[in-house]
Amino acid sequence: MKKTLALILAVVMCVCLFAGCGGSADAGSTPASGDSGSSASAGSAGESGSGSGSTASGAAFKLGGIGPLTGGAAIYGNAAKNGATIAAEEINALGGIQIDLRYEDDAHDAEKSVNAYNTLKGWGMQISLGSVTSTPGVATSVEANNDHVFYLTPSASSTDVLGGIANPLTGTVDIPRKDTIFQMCFVDPNQGSASAQYISDQNLGSKIAVIYKNDDVYSTGVYNSFAPKAAELGLDIVSTTTFTEDTKTDFSVQLNDAKANGADLVFLPMYYDAAALILTQASAMGYSPKWFGIDGMDGILSVDGFDTALAEGVMLLTPFNADSDDARTKSFVEKYQAAYGEIPNQFAADGYDCVYAIYEALNNAGVTDTSLSASDLCDILIEQFTSMTFDGLTGDGMTWGTDGAVTKSPKGMFIQNGVYVGMD
Repeated sequence: MKKTLALILAVVMCVCLFAGCGGSADAGSTPASGDSGSSASAGSAGESGSGSGSTASGAAFKLGGIGPLTGGAAIYGNAAKNGATIAAEEINALGGIQIDLRYEDDAHDAEKSVNAYNTLKGWGMQISLGSVTSTPGVATSVEANNDHVFYLTPSASSTDVLGGIANPLTGTVDIPRKDTIFQMCFVDPNQGSASAQYISDQNLGSKIAVIYKNDDVYSTGVYNSFAPKAAELGLDIVSTTTFTEDTKTDFSVQLNDAKANGADLVFLPMYYDAAALILTQASAMGYSPKWFGIDGMDGILSVDGFDTALAEGVMLLTPFNADSDDARTKSFVEKYQAAYGEIPNQFAADGYDCVYAIYEALNNAGVTDTSLSASDLCDILIEQFTSMTFDGLTGDGMTWGTDGAVTKSPKGMFIQNGVYVGMD
């Protein structure tokens, strides 16, 4: 049964063209006077600051990343940054292509993200690791596309980041394709449809409630594909409620509606911070349905003050399992724990994979000239990404289409005794 479900999920992902959905060390370059980023050597990977990177031994390609290194979404930005830093350190140690990595903080704010992009542009960024979260990613992807800079985001999963993908509700393309933008993460609509498929296949609930954040492109993007797919599969959605950034402290209305309508499974397409509050408040009112989330819930076990026992049995779809027996995963987890004192989440793995995918593309193309312009490198990387196959921590045999979306299969996970355990 498990193999069958895994095959079904893989087929769903391929058909949907999954899009490839936040410590520090300098990349060997000191920011110019007045820059907002800070810098340190690769050996200081655990220090805090707004800049980060890996020391290169000589001339290097300049990779710039942006993410929330402070604020409520910092767990995502720091994870992606840390994973990217480990990858850059490993690559630089090989002695061939060298990577000069620098990260800037955007505090999960679109305007700050654009400012961070411009700081990196002034630094001489040749390749962009994009923004870590979706709302900032929508803004910075416009800038990178206009500048003809290759942009590979680890986890900004909104279709609006890529552009050119039809709205699942209307079937129309709302934002034209941004040709230089690619994703390592799953695109939002496919997370929604895959979640509905998984819930149906596993017969996880007879009555489904949905709580989503209606002022967030990530959450709404997932919901807008979950709802029609659930209807197609005959899932009984008995409660659909929303919240906003200003109201994400009290979920009594949403939970009471779900409970009153007899929901035995609640789908939470959202980030971990709101999900932790929902689980806490549900427990206080004696409501204990099954909980099902997506990649944004990865991190719920790290929320300050959250009783992790409340997350026991929580299910989610994610491309990365830190408990895998795979040798690459084991090595990455060990290095990450040694450097940062914690188990890496999928955002860390996505950041790691982004740097290695770019490295592999440069190697495949035989590019060694670090003086090439960002525009020239962009053309080379687009050609490579739309023709190569990449094996990473978050999937084997990954490919990208001309739409910038990655094709790879998700993994069903659940939380047991405070760790993630594979369901498939």
